[in-house]
Formats: sequence, C-alpha cells, structure tokens
Amino acid sequence: MNQPEEPVKYVRRGRPCPGYSLTKNGNKVSDEQVKEWLLELTEGEENEYGYKLLAECLRRNHHLILNNKKAYRLCHELGILQKQRERKTKHPRRLPRNRVVTGPNQLWQMDIKYGYVTGCDRFFFMLSIIDIFDRAIVGYYRGPECKATHAVQVLGKALEHRIQPGESQPTIRTDNGPQFVSALFGDMCESFGISHERIPPKTPNMNAYIESFHSIIEKNLFSQMEYMTMEAAYESIDNYIDFYNNRRMHGSLKRMSPLQFSRWIMQFEDRSMFYRTL
Repeated sequence: MNQPEEPVKYVRRGRPCPGYSLTKNGNKVSDEQVKEWLLELTEGEENEYGYKLLAECLRRNHHLILNNKKAYRLCHELGILQKQRERKTKHPRRLPRNRVVTGPNQLWQMDIKYGYVTGCDRFFFMLSIIDIFDRAIVGYYRGPECKATHAVQVLGKALEHRIQPGESQPTIRTDNGPQFVSALFGDMCESFGISHERIPPKTPNMNAYIESFHSIIEKNLFSQMEYMTMEAAYESIDNYIDFYNNRRMHGSLKRMSPLQFSRWIMQFEDRSMFYRTL
C-alpha cells in the first residue's frame, strides 16, 4: 500500500543583508564602518544610551539612514546592547602616551580602510600596518571580510618578517574597531609581550601616519579606479603596496622610498637626528 506523500515544506528566506547603509546624500557606508562608529559612541559620553539612541546619534552625526532594527542587529553583533555592557573587558584599553621614536620597529600603527567593487556592489577591506619611523607598510590584508583572526594573522606575519630573535617588540597603536578590542587580538599581544595602545574616540590624529597612508591610497588608487571584480581590486592593491614601499618618493624621507630610506640610515651610528615625536 502506497504511503501518502508528505506535504512539501517551504522555508522562507529573508532578504540578504547588503552589508552597507546609505547616507542622505546616497553614499554607501559599510556595516563595519557603522560598527566602528557605534563602538566610538559607547566609549564616550553616549555609553549610557540604548541602541535606539545610538542609532539617532549616527543619524545626526553622519546623516546615516539607519532604522532601529538594523541598529539593534549591529549592536547585538558587537555585544554592546545595554544589558551586556556590564561585562568587564579581558584586556583593558591602554591609552597612547607621548614618545620619541628613534628607529624602526618601535611604534607601528594599524587600521582598516574600506574599498568598493562596482561590479559586485560590495565593499572590501584593507587592513594595513605602518612603521612610523621609515613609513614602510610592514603588513597588510585585503579581503571580503575583516575579522580579528585576519588582524592577528597580519600582525604575526609582520613580526616574523621584521623582528629578529632577541629584538624588542614594537608598540602597536590602533583605534577601537571590533577587530582590535577582541579577546583574540588582546591575547596575541599579551602572549608576544606587545604593548597595545588604543586611541580615544574621535582622535584620528593620534593614528596620523596610517590615516595619511590610507588617504594616499584613496587619492591615488581607489578614487581613480572602478573595480569590476574583487580580484582586480586585490591585484591593484598588491601592485600599489610594492610601488609605495620600494619606489615611491616620500617628502619626509628625503625623497626616498621607505626601503631606500631604511638602507640609507644604516650608515649612521647615531640615528637620533631622524627621530619622530608623537
């Protein structure tokens, strides 16, 4: 005897998240940038606000079109909904201090930039680390997402490439992006004996060197190119980093590239004349 057929179950799938929000002027802002703004708000006077008031701050400050539902989702992903704000951070924030940098591998700055691929209607991520003494990009990552694991991997490869056994570890300075406040990134810095400084909200001047590099790559690359594929964007970045590190003249490096400058200063026993003050 034939068994009656079971009714077919249809699963309704929600509309996929585009990964960005729009401003009133029609500009696209990636969700990662919105998350960074949310974290900055919770580090400041607005830390007592719930997700609705945080969303209102973004609408006022950045002219963002952001509904409360999406604000709740982003706050939930960051773990900053009001009921969770009481949790103690495993690695408390260490604020930057003034210092004089007299050589390479003493202070590195690290940050994330967003690019756009027209052909995919998607953002991509670029995470870069700059040595503030010789301006070399000591490590970078580009990909469709950027998580704490990527930040840890890039930093680990940069340390392996630049730091010889027995040498002191550099200080790492970042903003308060979710990749850098994560327990994973903090654990790595702790295990390597690295001092990790996080700048206060709304103080990009304290990360001026990496901000300047990202301005250069925006002006000379991203704003000049219209990428149709992710692969084309990645290849473009790879070529520019090679040019920047090895051949691009830099006004503050006596019109030498970072590589040429680092080789040139090796002839001086006293390199204090080239110090940087932060």
